[in-house]
Amino acid sequence: MTSARPSGPIRTRDAAATRRALLAAGRELFASEGFDRTTVRAVAERAGVNQALLFRYFGNKEGLFAEAIRDDALEVLEAGPRRDLLERTVATLFHASSAADAEPLLAVLRGASSSQIGAEVRQQLADSYVSAFADLVDTPDRADAVLRAELFLSWLLGISLSRSADLPGHSLDEVAAQAHLLRAARALLGPLPATLATDPPGS
Repeated sequence: MTSARPSGPIRTRDAAATRRALLAAGRELFASEGFDRTTVRAVAERAGVNQALLFRYFGNKEGLFAEAIRDDALEVLEAGPRRDLLERTVATLFHASSAADAEPLLAVLRGASSSQIGAEVRQQLADSYVSAFADLVDTPDRADAVLRAELFLSWLLGISLSRSADLPGHSLDEVAAQAHLLRAARALLGPLPATLATDPPGS
């Protein structure tokens, strides 16, 4: 007696589970390895599926990155009041309650400069983060504000790389390091513009 074929709903649930596994694996690897070093094979192995399924559901590695990282990463910018963005970002980098909490930010930092990510995705991520931090600079010179924001993001990228690569300094006192970085960032970006300083919570 032959067994009945799986019904449509079961296959749908399997497909949904596979997508979730690939998205989770992609988030982890894009954050820890960066876009360029993350391979389709590595994502599939971590997800426990055949790599052909990644191409079926996302088209290619860039498609996976866009779906796994872009939306979550942009949500980080809207997770609280704009005036708290600096503190929120540094806290995410140093004191995420779990590794998954920091994955979107780390993936953005490591992926926004990748020449292998499509220009549209890369530019959207880079522009969104640079623009958000440039808005924290109280100056009419937008070019200077953007430069300061890019320098700040470069600091964060350097920190994330040293920590993920187990370089000297990765085991530093995180509380003290966060305080020093915040002081340096405030010196670089300057005091908040008055419009941001008075924004109500949740704005």
